[in-house]
Amino acid sequence: MTVSFFLKGSGSAARGRFRALMYGLFIVLLYTVPIGVIIFLTWLIGGDAITADIFNWIATHWLPNIIFFIVFMVFAASFFGAFEIVLPEKLVNSSDAKADKGGLTGVFFMALTLVLVSFSCTGPIVGSALIQSTSGEFWAPILTMLAFSVVFALPFTLFALFPTWLKQLPKSGGWLNSVKVVLGFVELALGLKFLSVADQTYHWGILDREIYLAIWIAIFSLMGLYLLGKLKFKHDSDMQYLSVTRLVLAIASFSFVVYMLPGMWGAPLNALSGYLPPIQSQDFVMGAGSVAVSESGAKQGVKYGDVLELPHGLDGFFDLEEAEAYAAKVGKPLFVDFTGHGCVNCREMESRVWSDPRVLEILREKYVIVALYADDKLKVDEADWVTTDAGKVLKTLGKINSYYALKTYGVNAQPYYVLQGRDGKPLVEPRGYDLDVEAFIDEVQLSYDTLLRENAELVKKLEVLAAKLEEYQSEE
Repeated sequence: MTVSFFLKGSGSAARGRFRALMYGLFIVLLYTVPIGVIIFLTWLIGGDAITADIFNWIATHWLPNIIFFIVFMVFAASFFGAFEIVLPEKLVNSSDAKADKGGLTGVFFMALTLVLVSFSCTGPIVGSALIQSTSGEFWAPILTMLAFSVVFALPFTLFALFPTWLKQLPKSGGWLNSVKVVLGFVELALGLKFLSVADQTYHWGILDREIYLAIWIAIFSLMGLYLLGKLKFKHDSDMQYLSVTRLVLAIASFSFVVYMLPGMWGAPLNALSGYLPPIQSQDFVMGAGSVAVSESGAKQGVKYGDVLELPHGLDGFFDLEEAEAYAAKVGKPLFVDFTGHGCVNCREMESRVWSDPRVLEILREKYVIVALYADDKLKVDEADWVTTDAGKVLKTLGKINSYYALKTYGVNAQPYYVLQGRDGKPLVEPRGYDLDVEAFIDEVQLSYDTLLRENAELVKKLEVLAAKLEEYQSEE
């Protein structure tokens, strides 16, 4: 279609280049504008809070996550050759017919036709990119869609500028079906993320870390065997020899499997930390000194400690009032961790920054930790329900924590770390996602030193008051 359209007389070379560039721009707009309009309308009608609620619901509620999981499985089956997924023929034909018009109208419908006919390949990728970016931020999904659409549109724009290049491409055939099958394996792996998010936020306990890893190991092992020609699907052509490209991809697939294997016994797998269930969900971790699951919260009667856990065996709290009371009792500052079960960046921070022995020592010895999950679906006791300024009653732990973060600090994205002093105010500027370990250590140490200095000044003031009181009593 690109060749037949752009090889038609454009009048001049400059006009042809302009039409080709507009072709790419229309592709980008068709992917980006709809999601931008939806986000803008929700923000315009309900403000930041409503927009955050909607995207939080999409990202963490069981219904959309299970739907996306099923969609990914269906697309994977389609890529394996079980059936073909296409949009209604009438819709595609109508758009294609309008592409015959001249001017920018024809270019626009040419771009629309491309977007429609590529739905079966781009749909799951777009859905995954959008869901991974729905952390409650206004711009994240829009920028994600913009980046995806620019990369997607680039080769088609180049082919529109230089349509003769298309003649140099290999003909469709067995190699193209192999690409679809490999994408099918990737779809299977990516789809598990949605099921995992629902599993964690609702505490179903059906997809723990080792089960998740076992499935991924099986998927990528089968993909490696397929690339070597040991597996054959419905529409595959006979493979007479193994190409260098397939060999390289097979080596990469099996190398990935080898990398994941130690994770079955508790290896951190930092490169995948954001996409795997948290390590504290793993039932078995090799080595007595590296036990991942901490039962201290539940044993000590910590509120919500029977369903929530901190990483790396850390002890802490999951209710702010309880944590503040304990921090005041022991005279330590509070480390407030606004986090989420479906938060990829949170898992990366815990795996790459918190795991540093220096960070763990500081958190264990100098702070009282409280993890406030912004997406947990646990329904709290009626006495803990919170009524918002708009009169809405919040009944789940995640909504209460999310509302507190938005109202107090004006944030609705995770992770967000607040180092809180005795008066409930931050000791230093709160920080978000940042994998700089040294900067993290400097900040938590600075906050602790600040509290010590404040305590020392308070002691001096108390000593002065005590001396004046003693002097006053002696004069009496």
